[in-house]
Amino acid sequence: MTAQDSATRTMPIAVGNGTLLAALGVVAFSLTFPSTAWGLESFGPWSLVGVRSVLAALIAGAFLLALRVPLPERRHWGPLAVVAGGVVVGFPLLTTLALQTSTTSHAAVVVGLLPLTTAAFAAVRTGRRPSRTFWLAALAGAAVVIAFTVQQSGGALHTGDLYLFGALLVCAAGYTEGGRLARQMPGWHVVGWALVFCLPLALAGSAVALAHEPVRMTAHGVIGLLWVAAGSTFFGLYVWYRGMASIGIAKASQIQLAQPLLTLVWSVGLLGEEISPAAPVAAVAVLVCIAVTQRARS
Repeated sequence: MTAQDSATRTMPIAVGNGTLLAALGVVAFSLTFPSTAWGLESFGPWSLVGVRSVLAALIAGAFLLALRVPLPERRHWGPLAVVAGGVVVGFPLLTTLALQTSTTSHAAVVVGLLPLTTAAFAAVRTGRRPSRTFWLAALAGAAVVIAFTVQQSGGALHTGDLYLFGALLVCAAGYTEGGRLARQMPGWHVVGWALVFCLPLALAGSAVALAHEPVRMTAHGVIGLLWVAAGSTFFGLYVWYRGMASIGIAKASQIQLAQPLLTLVWSVGLLGEEISPAAPVAAVAVLVCIAVTQRARS
């Protein structure tokens, strides 16, 4: 067997694993909004984001120390700062502030727009141009998700919408830079160092926020905090960046089209929100769009 034959046989396996890892990341992320809503039962928005970041950074730091991972090269510091600012700080903070006035189903609109925005960021940043079929399927999937989630919220605009659109932009930038870095270092190194770099800011922010915001410890609040710290922020980002490194930023971003629908399912089970009968139709339409984007040449 030649080296080329071996690479040909290995590639589909790697791509399949990358798709699975990206999908696991989407499942973890889909629980973020319901978990944040639970966390807000016990903490103020600034306290929740600060403590969440501290816990996630301590978990990441423990892994980095235990495995004696060297410091990232200086050329990687800039992209890591974008990841930290967009994914570790910006998106959690802005969405948490938005969830004070928005329902989880309404907030899911931002996640419906995120795959398309990430693909656009990636196209500009990397210079790669996905095919027309890819863009048509991506636009169709985004349209389905937006229409469905807006219908779920009654079509009304909330004061948290500016927070949500800001979160969309900073997260897309963080995903793009993180996906590019994950091709040069293990994905969990990207996540780990981005979290550790934010630790001093997170500690200071937590101390100030906890001194000014009331804390009312409840089971839901503690579970929500632990999930957004360990599940969404550490595990979710770890498998997500590994998946992006394997199958590409643009294609991985389209798997995230399923996230709003998963979030709505969790919202029904965990928060008692009602879901529209149109959900199965929207789910099938989104899955079709995802299948097209995964097959389209990028």
